[in-house]
Amino acid sequence: MRVLAFDTAMPACSVAVVECGGAGAEILAHRFEPRARGHAEVLMDQIAETMSDAGVGYSDLDRLAVTTGPGTFTGVRIGVAAARGMALGTGLPLVGVTTLEALAAAGAGLTGGSVAAAIDARRGEVYVQCFSNDLTPLSEPCVVTPADAADVLRGHTPLIVGTGARIMRDVCGEAAGFTFDAAAPELSDACHVACRGAVKPSDGPPPSPFYLRAPDAKLPQRKDG
Repeated sequence: MRVLAFDTAMPACSVAVVECGGAGAEILAHRFEPRARGHAEVLMDQIAETMSDAGVGYSDLDRLAVTTGPGTFTGVRIGVAAARGMALGTGLPLVGVTTLEALAAAGAGLTGGSVAAAIDARRGEVYVQCFSNDLTPLSEPCVVTPADAADVLRGHTPLIVGTGARIMRDVCGEAAGFTFDAAAPELSDACHVACRGAVKPSDGPPPSPFYLRAPDAKLPQRKDG
């Protein structure tokens, strides 16, 4: 199965065309650019360049995949909106993959045990979810303080990956049984989004942004009188 995937949910913009099959995955083309903002300005060019590098057109693809969050409010919306528009225009099936699952997929190869994706959610909190090594969820995704995240993960002794790993290490250390690896990914990547997207059913409703709390931005309040 040939999948075009992209990810704008975290401080990076990445695109990949991946051939996913029973023997593994072959990355046909890939771009990854650290980027705190401005995802909308570069995403479509990255997609066109990545597809050109892979030597494929939309008719050569089997499906599309995109990260749905949690992550930055604007970044998540940009990626999901672009993916839904592309699916509508091409007729290709579209699947969504959470940022937590994509991160866990990136870290699973570093351990034979469980993996917990932890993302810095600001406000002294992290988004967190634990997965087995085959990426079966072991906990529900949630947004909690690092100390409460330790309670969520206790008993699983996972490898912690993501931008929240350093926060978890500073708060909990390794006394809780968690492990940390300097090579563990901090940001999600379209390569892993593609691989996870290839194994998900594509006959459900279109993916929508996955938020674990309301955005920081507030709409202006109306002034009466």
